[in-house]
Amino acid sequence: MNTKELLKKVKTIEIRTRGLSKQVFSGNYHAAFKGKGMTFSEVKDYQFGDDVRNIDWNVTARFNDTYVKVFEEERELNVVLILDISGSQFFGSRGNSKRELLVEVAAILAFSAVANNDKVGAIFVSDKLEKYIPPKKGRSHAMVILRTLIDFQLAERPTKLSEGLRVLTAVTKKRCIAFILSDFIDRNDFLTPLKIASRKHDLVALQLTDTAEEYLPNIGLVELIDAESREKFWINTSSKAVQQNHRLQFLKRKKELKIEMQKCGVDIAELSTEGTYINELSYLFNRRRK
Repeated sequence: MNTKELLKKVKTIEIRTRGLSKQVFSGNYHAAFKGKGMTFSEVKDYQFGDDVRNIDWNVTARFNDTYVKVFEEERELNVVLILDISGSQFFGSRGNSKRELLVEVAAILAFSAVANNDKVGAIFVSDKLEKYIPPKKGRSHAMVILRTLIDFQLAERPTKLSEGLRVLTAVTKKRCIAFILSDFIDRNDFLTPLKIASRKHDLVALQLTDTAEEYLPNIGLVELIDAESREKFWINTSSKAVQQNHRLQFLKRKKELKIEMQKCGVDIAELSTEGTYINELSYLFNRRRK
């Protein structure tokens, strides 16, 4: 993709997702993700019901009256996007691929962060760290992340999310909100580093899925290629037993993933390439807000 085509695509994605970000997430984002702490604002006269632990004894002694400290939530956040750019992101059965879904959701989250004056960064990972962009403020920085993602050549390699989580833990010293955008088709152990990262950071898993991963299309005997291992195999998609087993395996993996995420204290939402991801993100944000 040449520079002109890249800039045109970036602009198109920005216009579409920036509108969605303002329309759907401006209020929900602010309420769903808390600041990293409380900062001192002022002192006020003590009133019945105020927490006595907040009494400012120095001011109280100076003015011979009782005063309490007032704190405000420190709203500024660091938002980090952990982006799975492994081979399985090529997959898509209804016109849209997981990669296109990845780009749109990443753009919405980045522009939501910018709209709330938060810093946003990104970790690109396949079976290794592909690129790290440190968190910064501003639309121009969000555009750098978006341009990088759109122009990135997907790696025809396996997924190893543990590499992205390891980088998050190593380089992000202050507490952050980390969104993991992946289909979580990962044959490596990512749960151990996930548990470690979740102790310090607020993690949200966004599972990218496609309808064909649950419902195998009836198209006869076909040769399939594993997008990550490049292994080839034949499958009879017309077989009812094959279709049923395919769906059961998908549902089992989804249930197990959800259980493991809950154990780690990580929120999870399933986002489909069919285009219903706005509803799922809204539901996630509303759930967190409540």
